[in-house]
Amino acid sequence: MTRVHLGLGTNLGDRRANLDEALRALERGGFSVDKRSSIYESEPVGPVRDQPAFLNGAVRGDYGAAAPDLLALIEKIEAALGRVREVPKGPRTIDIDILYFGSARIDDPPRLVVPHPAIPFRRFVLLPLAEIDPDLVHPTIGKTQRQLLAETPDRGRVVLYRGEP
Repeated sequence: MTRVHLGLGTNLGDRRANLDEALRALERGGFSVDKRSSIYESEPVGPVRDQPAFLNGAVRGDYGAAAPDLLALIEKIEAALGRVREVPKGPRTIDIDILYFGSARIDDPPRLVVPHPAIPFRRFVLLPLAEIDPDLVHPTIGKTQRQLLAETPDRGRVVLYRGEP
């Protein structure tokens, strides 16, 4: 079994239900969730700014197969939950990223790069990661999630999600 950290995000439909269903589907697919972060709300980043706010979170768990197998499971779950990849960085029902796959370094762009290259630059990823595993050391940078969060240049708005008004 490999210790894996995943990031999840959604900004279409019933966002909370999308996250919950994605986690159930991951567990049905053999990903054993050990720890789950709080849910955070963040503004979109990237070129498509005119879209709803995201709900984001992270999970830590164990997976018994290879990283490409986990990616295939993730893509199947995303498709089942209605993910459409028409606009890069655009709105989505669910987005699941492999952030860390143990201490593995995988460089197979554009399909799979682990650790996820955007981790140090995304507050909405680092905040939930630092919550569930603050002392996890990034295998190529050599810093903990807590350190990366303190040093990230991203100052975007990321707040604890309190539910729909």
